[in-house]
Amino acid sequence: MSAGRPMLEPGALTEPFWAAAARHELVVQKCASCGALRHYPQPMCPDCHGIEYAWQPLSGRGTVYTFTVSHQAFHPAWRDRVPVAIATIELEEGVRMLSDLPAQDVDRVHIEMAVEVFFEDVVTESGRAVTLPRFRSVEDS
Repeated sequence: MSAGRPMLEPGALTEPFWAAAARHELVVQKCASCGALRHYPQPMCPDCHGIEYAWQPLSGRGTVYTFTVSHQAFHPAWRDRVPVAIATIELEEGVRMLSDLPAQDVDRVHIEMAVEVFFEDVVTESGRAVTLPRFRSVEDS
């Protein structure tokens, strides 16, 4: 059995993000004052400093903004998964998220590659089950 993924435990600020992922929905915070979308979850809008927000569903479609391919496992959970492509995804809505890409995308990943979200159930180091939003090439859908 492979090691579980290292992850921070969800807190009050991030729990709605993880609850949506468990339902296979991708959401980010939307500022109630200025309408700016933001990810990662934050208590205050970096644009207007508003503290009220709602959770906004996203399309889950985007492109690779930048990436790197790691040939060394940086944690035992990735021991059998190298090389691994780690990409910053720019979603259609303008928000960026970080994701490791599936093995079939490692050799073909490129800047502006079209991607879409998918959801994967994993076990964390602490033994907790969590659903991760990840991204893959639209060629794989």
